[in-house]
Amino acid sequence: MTVPPVRAIFWDIGGVLASNGWDRDQRAQVVQRFGLDATDFQERHKLIVSELELGRLTLDAYLDQTVFFRPRPFTRADFVTAMLEQSEPHPETLAYARSLAGRWRMYSLNNEGRTLNDHRIRQLQLHEFLLGFYSSCYLGIMKPNPSIYRLALDLAGVDADEAVMIDDRAQNVEAARSVGMHAVQYQNLPQLQQALEALEVR
Repeated sequence: MTVPPVRAIFWDIGGVLASNGWDRDQRAQVVQRFGLDATDFQERHKLIVSELELGRLTLDAYLDQTVFFRPRPFTRADFVTAMLEQSEPHPETLAYARSLAGRWRMYSLNNEGRTLNDHRIRQLQLHEFLLGFYSSCYLGIMKPNPSIYRLALDLAGVDADEAVMIDDRAQNVEAARSVGMHAVQYQNLPQLQQALEALEVR
């Protein structure tokens, strides 16, 4: 049976095109910088972060519960700036992704809160080579729920076997494969290039 060619590529942002935005390591650095109680912050974060990433909670409301539930010797703006500064591009992977634009339809498919997601689209200039942004904060579903992959495929207008998902997390890769997509667990750029070349994406 002939395998259909890849027509669409879905990119995770954090851990692939850029550093993770507000993951464990990033949170730890900001919490330490502002002298917060790490255990207390983590417990508060854990209870509410999914609402932030599903787009059902604003960043201000998240910070009200995790940081500014009592007076602080720093401003909300200072804390948000520090959060956004944790996002750092992966220049070589971004350049490679850009090189594929025009020959393949490309989209983001990621879990992220709206403020950080919007910041990263601007910071990384993703609108210049991605056709759409299928983020948890817009769709109201998070990876690794298989439904988010099916919805992204429907919105992109491609069949699962015509699409490849690139993600750094094994569970997300497994979920993409469970709906019939090709999927690559990103480790580094040479490994990614080799995996995509095997799918005739060059």
